[in-house]
Amino acid sequence: MTRALNPRIIEELRDRIAHLECRAAKKAAVLPFGVREIDEHLPGGGLSYGALHEIAGGGAGTVDGAAAALFAAGIAARAKGKVLWCLTRPDLFFPAIAQAGLHPDRVIFCEGDKEEDVLASMEEGLSFGALAAVVGELVRLPMTASRRLQLAAEKTGTMGLVVRRWRRQTEASDFGNPTASTTRWRVSVLPSEELPVAGVGRPRWLAELMRVKAGECAEFELGACDAKGRLCLLPLSANRPDTPAWRGIRAG
Repeated sequence: MTRALNPRIIEELRDRIAHLECRAAKKAAVLPFGVREIDEHLPGGGLSYGALHEIAGGGAGTVDGAAAALFAAGIAARAKGKVLWCLTRPDLFFPAIAQAGLHPDRVIFCEGDKEEDVLASMEEGLSFGALAAVVGELVRLPMTASRRLQLAAEKTGTMGLVVRRWRRQTEASDFGNPTASTTRWRVSVLPSEELPVAGVGRPRWLAELMRVKAGECAEFELGACDAKGRLCLLPLSANRPDTPAWRGIRAG
């Protein structure tokens, strides 16, 4: 005679397995992009766990930050375990995030009234230690706050991802100020991949690695995240905008 398992017990077992997978992934120290040209520019061959990483939109997406959010979602999707996403504006279009590989069952949303709430929630999530990643949407990231987040990430080995979202184009100048982030990225939308037939090809991004500790800056033209959060390197676009429009603010 078979015994029916309690659904609650099954859910607890799944959570324990996910937690063990998360810990095993963190022991690997880095999360590779799986694109050789990108991983070669990152110390250890990928994005560091136990570190803070900053992502902002560029070009026409400076204010909405859509490409930056999808870039962060793809990173979180490839990490194992639950993801905490902290924000103040409830305008995240989650079907698009799901298409970037981050399933809604894996995400815990934490909405705050002000940015200080987001910073506090991120620090709490990073200190918890049982999450795959902690994502926070912020307009400003002061040096002191970024150090606190970096230290909390180092303590538990959890990856922190800050998506910089500005309300006005002029606020984007804040991205030039120094922070304690290990890497700093700017992701801009390019014309989609050309197809041999009529239609819309895979979205294309210009991803600029503007700062990386113990590494060199670089830029890549990429195919946007697929349903598993994976990127691909694409040939240089013939319709690429003029360089000054994309460089804007260089960060140190």
